[in-house]
Amino acid sequence: MPAKNIDHDAVRDALVADGWTITDDPLSLKVGDRDLFIDIAAERPVLAAEKAGDRIAVEIQCFRGPSAVADLQQAVGQFALYRAVLDRQQPDRRLYLAVTEDVYNGILSEPVGLYVAADESLRFLLYDATARSVIRWIN
Repeated sequence: MPAKNIDHDAVRDALVADGWTITDDPLSLKVGDRDLFIDIAAERPVLAAEKAGDRIAVEIQCFRGPSAVADLQQAVGQFALYRAVLDRQQPDRRLYLAVTEDVYNGILSEPVGLYVAADESLRFLLYDATARSVIRWIN
């Protein structure tokens, strides 16, 4: 099992504060002989008017490496891999990339980030690690 991201607990707490129930930490997926681990899986409780609750998986990326482009490549590669597996194994679960507002307003708002976000249909969860809160969901 991989090591937890430095902001893992902050994102987990932010999701709980936002009304989510953590179901897996991490979400373990098996593909052939390979094991994959998405940082967190969560669900919202079912409301009377709904047939099923919302189900999400969240991959946390801090973009703290020496190259923002290399961090973007890593994040997009993981997102694409996990989405491909989720689409086949848990098609009702939506995948989100959790990043800070600074990261989102940085490389993800530059042309290279905008291109890849559009082409890969990235979904974002913006969080505040200090306040342990969700800032915004971007679909």
